Amino acid sequence: MKTVLLTLVLFVCNLLSAQQFEKGMGHAFELWGQGKNAEASAMFERIASAEPNSWLPNYYVALVNTTTAFQTKDKAQVTGLLTKAQQVLDIEMDKNPANAELLVMQAMIHTAWVAYDPMTNAMALSPKVMELYEKAAKLAPENPRVVLGKAEFEIGGARYFGSDIAPMCEQINKSIELFANFKPETPLHPKWGLDRAQLLQAECKK
Repeated sequence: MKTVLLTLVLFVCNLLSAQQFEKGMGHAFELWGQGKNAEASAMFERIASAEPNSWLPNYYVALVNTTTAFQTKDKAQVTGLLTKAQQVLDIEMDKNPANAELLVMQAMIHTAWVAYDPMTNAMALSPKVMELYEKAAKLAPENPRVVLGKAEFEIGGARYFGSDIAPMCEQINKSIELFANFKPETPLHPKWGLDRAQLLQAECKK
């Protein structure tokens, strides 16, 4: 009887914990959607501290800070945002270096540094970005963010050197097809990118 009661108590506790996790993540997403990036990042970070077994909160801390870094050219802001993103991503990469979504996130952090100062960072970081996408592609070839990220990065390089972007545009089209069939593991898992892919597809047609 005691075993049954203990099992029931543990089940209820786990259920309540999961509900609290989902509620907190939902609130953080709302803040992010409202453009309150700093507040969303802080919320995700608090959840990460309370839920160390989930890689998702720290992933979103990294994603919020990295996407924000793309929107500014202020050196102090870029450095602060990308340093925070790298710190939390390192925590999760140490736990699971074979997570394709984390590899894409690392590639995005490097890309943000390249976009901020290509003269200083492109030569050192561009090969690392490509290595990350190639590794992610081996792990998750059907992940649309892997295909999209690699193609967009290659488009940036091709435009810089005046090369043909047609092959990359084909990969953008492929990513959109993958988005149509992609099913995240849970509603909280990464599912972003389709709008960016469609924007790039439109640019490819110009």
